[in-house]
Amino acid sequence: MSEQATQQTTQSPGPTPAPVAKAAPKGIVLADSAVARLKELLEQRQTPEAGLRLAVKGGGCSGLQYSMEWSEKSRERDKIFEKDGVRVFVDPKSYLYLIGTELVFEQTLMASGFKLNNPNIKAACGCGESFSV
Repeated sequence: MSEQATQQTTQSPGPTPAPVAKAAPKGIVLADSAVARLKELLEQRQTPEAGLRLAVKGGGCSGLQYSMEWSEKSRERDKIFEKDGVRVFVDPKSYLYLIGTELVFEQTLMASGFKLNNPNIKAACGCGESFSV
């Protein structure tokens, strides 16, 4: 009986629970760098009420690609994301692919431009212009 008692006390109490993963933010996150650059561009265009339209369309070598263009106003079913007066419009279909994405503006010696850090992509092409989920 003492053997059984020893075996019971040396057994581990069971698996430890896995750490809880931090939930990805909902919507589109506008980085300060993107907001600053969009403000500059809107002032140059003299259209402060306009916004940037983000979309996901079929195409590219991985199946989907991003589209960015100016939009003078939102459409009826658009999701609108705003920070410091800068607005980004996303149609409902594209939003499904962009949930949790961060829009940033990067400037290096070789290139500058907007970049989408999308946590939903499973694969991307070598040039970074298209992706799949």
